[in-house]
Amino acid sequence: VPRGELVALHGRSGSGKTTLLNIIGGLDRPDGGQVLVAGREVTAMSARDRLVLRHSTVAFVFQSFGLIPILSAAENIGIPLRITGSRPADREDRVRLMLDLVDLADRGRQRPGELSGGEQQRVAIARALVGGPQLLIADEPTGQLDSQTGRQIMRLLRTAISAEGVTVLVATHDKELIDLADTVLSLADGRIAPGAA
Repeated sequence: VPRGELVALHGRSGSGKTTLLNIIGGLDRPDGGQVLVAGREVTAMSARDRLVLRHSTVAFVFQSFGLIPILSAAENIGIPLRITGSRPADREDRVRLMLDLVDLADRGRQRPGELSGGEQQRVAIARALVGGPQLLIADEPTGQLDSQTGRQIMRLLRTAISAEGVTVLVATHDKELIDLADTVLSLADGRIAPGAA
C-alpha cells in the first residue's frame, strides 16, 4: 500500500480482520507468511523489535478508545511521547498541535468521562498520531458512534492523511468509510482480495 492512502479492510464478523491488524502491527505472530511494514519484515522481528516498531512506525486506534480515565485529554495524548522520552516543551507543542488537528483545542483539560464518545475517539486518534507514525491501524473506529459522529471521524482520518502523511488501515463494516477509502480489501475464508463491500 503506498504511503498516504486510506485502506479499508472489510469482511464478515469473525473473518479475521482484527487478527490481521494485530499481525500487521506486530501484536500477534502469524502461523506462516510474511508481513512487511515500511520495508521491514515484521514476521521476522524479535519481540523487542516489534515493540520498537509500535513505538516508532505503527500506531493503533481501538474501538474501545482505551483512554486513561484519571488523565486529561491532553495528558492521554501525550502518553506515547512520555514513553519515548520526549522533552516536556516538545511534548506540549506536539500535543497542542494534535488537539488542534482533531478540533479539540478547547477540551484538552477535560477527562474522558467529560467528553462525548466522538470526542473520546478523536483523543484516541490524536494519541495515535502524536508520535508521527507511518501507519495508523484502526479497528472499527466508527463502530460505537452514531452516523453523524462517524462521518466526523472519517473526515478526521482523511485530514490526518494529508496533514501527517500517514497511511491509514481501517477494519470496518461502515459503508461510508469503505466508500471513502482509496483501496478496499476484502477478507473472506482466510484470503485477502481487492473488492468493494
